[in-house]
Amino acid sequence: MSATTKNSKTLPLSDISQLTYEEYAEAVTNGIQKGGTLLASMVDPVSDSKQASLHDLFTVISYPDRTIGVFRTRIGSHFPSLTPNYPQFHLFEREIAEQHGLIADGHPWLKPVRFHQVQSGGIDAWGRDPNTHPLVGEMEYFQVSGDEIHEVGVGPVHAGVIEPGHFRFQCFGEKVLHLEISLGYQHRGLESGLVEAPSPRSMARIETMAGDTTIGHATAHCRLIEGIAGTHIPPRAVALRAVALELERLANHVGDIGAMAGDIGYLPTASFCGRLRGDYLNMTAQICGSRFGRGLVRPGGLLFDTDQKMVDELLTGLTEITKQTKGAIKLFFNAPSVLSRLDHTGTVSLQDGLDLGLTGVAGRACGINCDVRRLYPLGKEKNHFHPEILRQKGDVLARAQVRRLEIEASLDFIKNTLADLPKGQIITPLEKQPAGDSIIISLVEGWRGRIAHLGLTDPKGLLRRYKVIDPSFFNWSGLAMALRNEQISDFPLCNKSFNLSYCGVDL
Repeated sequence: MSATTKNSKTLPLSDISQLTYEEYAEAVTNGIQKGGTLLASMVDPVSDSKQASLHDLFTVISYPDRTIGVFRTRIGSHFPSLTPNYPQFHLFEREIAEQHGLIADGHPWLKPVRFHQVQSGGIDAWGRDPNTHPLVGEMEYFQVSGDEIHEVGVGPVHAGVIEPGHFRFQCFGEKVLHLEISLGYQHRGLESGLVEAPSPRSMARIETMAGDTTIGHATAHCRLIEGIAGTHIPPRAVALRAVALELERLANHVGDIGAMAGDIGYLPTASFCGRLRGDYLNMTAQICGSRFGRGLVRPGGLLFDTDQKMVDELLTGLTEITKQTKGAIKLFFNAPSVLSRLDHTGTVSLQDGLDLGLTGVAGRACGINCDVRRLYPLGKEKNHFHPEILRQKGDVLARAQVRRLEIEASLDFIKNTLADLPKGQIITPLEKQPAGDSIIISLVEGWRGRIAHLGLTDPKGLLRRYKVIDPSFFNWSGLAMALRNEQISDFPLCNKSFNLSYCGVDL
């Protein structure tokens, strides 16, 4: 009932059957029940003027056999919600209502995600005039009533230089009964700005989607463009992109362990990791001049190469920083007071993780096998070994342990790759005729988890619809679940253990 494709490969729209909604719901249900994972769901307005009120709904699912299924149906102003049975749909259906005014009937809590103005104009899905509503942050919140129940609101403005987001806690004494998270305070409309890409502005937009994931999102976008053009990038560029991705992972994982140490007052690791994070960022700057990797990854390959002198300097630096990193982390995990604070705090069960579609560190800490590097490798990446790193408890300690093991694996990977770097060029021109009237899905394992970029092309091969799913889009719900029946004082530590992106959602 679905068409199947592979990572970063085009699939002609004509190959995707147009299902009735009943057939679509049954097919999607069967796919998830057989172990499939929801990657994305989006709508595309029908171009036929006689069917202007209709939209094509596309849903993309990854299968255990490492193929990707694409389902397609046509919906009007109302369609039955899948969220009651499969909660991982809940944000996508809310987004569809917000952006296109299409209502998922039966959705348990239909409210805005980003306070987007509907494309069709007029009244939005909540019966409000988008010229005056919705105002950012103006919405209903879930409420718990009863004696001694109280609310605690945090944000959207926070202490420190961080992005805005609002947290509403429903508490019984110190116990959190429910946490509701509201984002969308800096929605930038980046997806609509990528229509007709590639253009001179595309990469500037991509690299600012989530600044700490510049390499991850840039790689996902470039693979999508390369897939549309049918271009294979040189082996040297594949290897150096992978090195840059792992440096980005190291900087953030080391920084996160340091932040968790700071939250529980364990200052040795907090101090060491704060400095070590900067050392990893500076290694990226050695390659391209930007600590966050801006300007490095481009369609067709890379703009910056490394000579042997630079490779030797990076390997020498890695030898020293590896010892310091492992030493700082060992202090952290060998301290009984640290382990007792992390253990059994902010637990998310395997079933809840599967229901919510958790990915990356948060998913693997629950026991979910979701590493794109293992499941959907491209080209020469198939020769790059990434160990399976899973934990089962789903608590703060498990998330910290996953980071620790990924740090060790990333260090080994970078050293081995730089020591055996392929020769040759670093970029291939995109000269082929791009694939028209197609859909393409590009998956990359960013440091937070699975990044998915989806594109629909017009007859000329230009992008006419673009969709980005940062891992935070799924994982914010995991943070809310982690706070259930926890002490409200555990929130900062749980929040750091996920370390999710506001701007990665507020696209």
